[in-house]
Amino acid sequence: MSSADRPIQTGGKEMHPVEKKFEKGLWSIRYIVLLGVIFGALSAIVLFVAGSLEIYNTLSDFFFATNAHVGHEEILIAIIGAIDFYLIALVLLIFTFGIYELFISKIDIAHEEGEFGNILEVENLDDLKNKIVKVIIMVLIVSFFQRILSMEFTTAYDMLAMAISICVICVGVYFLGRH
Repeated sequence: MSSADRPIQTGGKEMHPVEKKFEKGLWSIRYIVLLGVIFGALSAIVLFVAGSLEIYNTLSDFFFATNAHVGHEEILIAIIGAIDFYLIALVLLIFTFGIYELFISKIDIAHEEGEFGNILEVENLDDLKNKIVKVIIMVLIVSFFQRILSMEFTTAYDMLAMAISICVICVGVYFLGRH
């Protein structure tokens, strides 16, 4: 038996050289996650910029518009839309930090400086999923609020449906907070 065909002893277990190379290659595939990290971070940056531009345009319309009056409702809708962009960007950041820490490496500088908030600290995939779900629910609530502001209520049924919807959201947020 040649030395290349002999099993290698690792941690009390004999491992064939082919098996060792295969497992090393398989383990290296995890670096594909870096594509998600890079594009997740770039997407978050784009959304933060888009949200900021939305607020900037709203403020400039409010302060510098000479021809038309910008109503309070339009201002609220635009700012809430920007908040929606920010929240979705946060989902992407949480996802980006989470998959990097789970599959590649802990972000050492954040842990050393003690500035790593627990919202970004991820121990496992369930933890990552729970954090993302909470922020997504907030995005949906903000989107709902934005739509409510632009709705026209014509009947008492419309008002009742809105009140019930808000009540259901409040109950959901209450139970989400208890988890």
